[in-house]
Amino acid sequence: MALWEQVLLGIAAFVIVFLFWPGAKKAMEQSKQAENPDWYGALLPIGVVIFFIFMLIMISRG
Repeated sequence: MALWEQVLLGIAAFVIVFLFWPGAKKAMEQSKQAENPDWYGALLPIGVVIFFIFMLIMISRG
């Protein structure tokens, strides 16, 4: 990668961090104030997907 590409990439990274920092900071503050997360709501779809993949593997072997 040429030097000018590295410099341009560094500038782009700095601009992206500068633009998204206020929103990320606000999201972190709101997550600290939130109540306990509903883990069941997150784990149920993940479990269904894992079960589905497991069943696909078992069917393809047979």
